[in-house]
Amino acid sequence: MDLKTATALRRLRLVSAPEAVSFLLLLVCSVLKRTTDFNAVPIMGAVHGVLFVVYVIFWADARKCAQWPRKTAALYFVLSVLPAGGFFAERKLKREDVVIASRARTEGIVNA
Repeated sequence: MDLKTATALRRLRLVSAPEAVSFLLLLVCSVLKRTTDFNAVPIMGAVHGVLFVVYVIFWADARKCAQWPRKTAALYFVLSVLPAGGFFAERKLKREDVVIASRARTEGIVNA
């Protein structure tokens, strides 16, 4: 696996957890808006929207670089629209990152 692919997967991994947190916070803000006078939905909506767009851009780049089969690409996209799916995506991508680093070490590409 080349450096470009490893970088694309790492970027997707790094944005997946914050995207999931923003989604959960948006859900909490939505409930609070309905039950109290607290209304942070416009702010959290904007933050989550930006993080979601960044996730989708990084997902498309990772899909292209890693040449994922449709099933894998669909899995990572579906995880982005589930409230806590980003945490699962981050964990799965972290395992792939460990495999990539191990492979690079054995091939003598980097001292990872």
